[in-house]
Amino acid sequence: MKKRLILSFSLLIVLALSACSQNDKEETEVDSNKVFNIGAIPDQNAAELNRSMEQIAEYLASETGLDVKFVPSVDYAALVTAFERGEVQLAWFGGLTSVQAMSLVEGAEAIAQRPRDEEFHSVFVAQKDLQLDSLEDIKGLSFTFGSESSTSGHLMPRYYMLENGIDPEEDLAGEPNYSGSHDKTYKLVESGTFQAGALNEAVWEGAIKEGKVDLNKVDVFYTTPAYYDYNWTINTVDDVFGAGTKEKVKKALLSMGEAQKEMLDIFETDKFIETTNENYDAIEKVAKELGIIK
Repeated sequence: MKKRLILSFSLLIVLALSACSQNDKEETEVDSNKVFNIGAIPDQNAAELNRSMEQIAEYLASETGLDVKFVPSVDYAALVTAFERGEVQLAWFGGLTSVQAMSLVEGAEAIAQRPRDEEFHSVFVAQKDLQLDSLEDIKGLSFTFGSESSTSGHLMPRYYMLENGIDPEEDLAGEPNYSGSHDKTYKLVESGTFQAGALNEAVWEGAIKEGKVDLNKVDVFYTTPAYYDYNWTINTVDDVFGAGTKEKVKKALLSMGEAQKEMLDIFETDKFIETTNENYDAIEKVAKELGIIK
C-alpha cells in the first residue's frame, strides 16, 4: 500500500512537471510572436533613414530571433512618447532625447554609440559672404536651429551661445527658427532663407562628402567643444521578451561591421561601441539648466 502511494505521488509530480513544461513552451511561443519595435529620431533625410533602419531591423531579427520591425516617427517628441508607452523597445536617440526617455522609463539603458559620440560637436554655419570669424558675430543675424529636441542642433548650440554672451531670444534678428532636421538647416542657410544656423557635425561632414552642400555659399565658422551625443537606448525588454533579450540586442549592435556597411553609412560610422547612462549626465545637467527637462 505504502509503495503504491509513493508511486502515485511520483506520477503526480511527473504530470505536474510536464504541465509546467508545456505552459513554459506555450509562453515562449507567445513571447516569440511579440513584435520588437525599433525607432530613430528623424534628424535627416527621411527616405534614407527609413531604408537603413529597415535593414537594421532585418539584421537584428536574424541575430536575435526576435520579430523586429522599424516604426518611423514624425518627430523627436513622438519617438520619446512611443518609448515611454512601451511601443518602441529600442531607439536611436540623440543625447537629449535619450536622457528624456531614460528619465521617463525606469530601467531604460543607453547601450551602444558610435566612437565619435564620445567626443561629438555641433557646427555653426553661415552664408560664406558674411565672412564670420567668431560665435559673437552672429549677433543681429537671422538664425535657425534644427529640432527643438535635438542635442547637436539645439541644446548644445544654445548652451554655447549663452556661454559666449549671446541670448538667442534677444540678440538675433528676430526669434530663432527651428528647421526640424540637420539637412534642412544647412539648406536654409545655403538658400539664403537664414544667415546662420547650427547642426550636427556628422551630417555636415556627410553632406560635404556626398556633394549635397555648396561650399561657395555656406561654410562652418565655429565648432563647439566636445560632448557625448547619439546612442541606442533600450527599453525594459527582458520582462516582456525573455531574460537575456537586452544582452542579445546589445551584442548584435556591437557586432556590426564591414558586412553591415550599407546600413552603418547613414550613421556616418563603421561600428558601434558600448556606452552607459552615466556618459549622458552632462547632457542632463545642461538640459536642466536651460529648463528643457525638469
